[in-house]
Amino acid sequence: MNQTVLSFGYPETLVKEYSNWVVMLRPQQVTLGTLVLAAKSDVTRLGDLGRETWSEFALVAKEMEQLLTKTFNAEKFNYLALMMKDPNPHFHLVPRYSKPVVFNGKEYFDTDWPSKTELKKIELSNEDFTVIMRALKLE
Repeated sequence: MNQTVLSFGYPETLVKEYSNWVVMLRPQQVTLGTLVLAAKSDVTRLGDLGRETWSEFALVAKEMEQLLTKTFNAEKFNYLALMMKDPNPHFHLVPRYSKPVVFNGKEYFDTDWPSKTELKKIELSNEDFTVIMRALKLE
């Protein structure tokens, strides 16, 4: 795996692995269920990813949007590809919510709705993170 994948806690944060992509629960949650979709490739530019990788990305995005909608009732999705600190191609998938989400007895807010996300962190305990991870884990 490339350094970017490892920097997001792989394999402990792994939600699902594909041929060309890994999906991880982002250690610093922005909204409930924030994911990282990271290419396995060692390239450092989106334009250098191959056709097969991009083709698979459509499937990854579709499955993750369905998972976040089913699990947390996400309404919209923001994809951010910043690649400043972590250079290999990856997207931060931020689910968006117009109303508070109650999960595992806690209320989670999307404080930036309906504007662009400011990437503020939700304070989570290790236990909360583990429960979110279990809810999203695909076999």
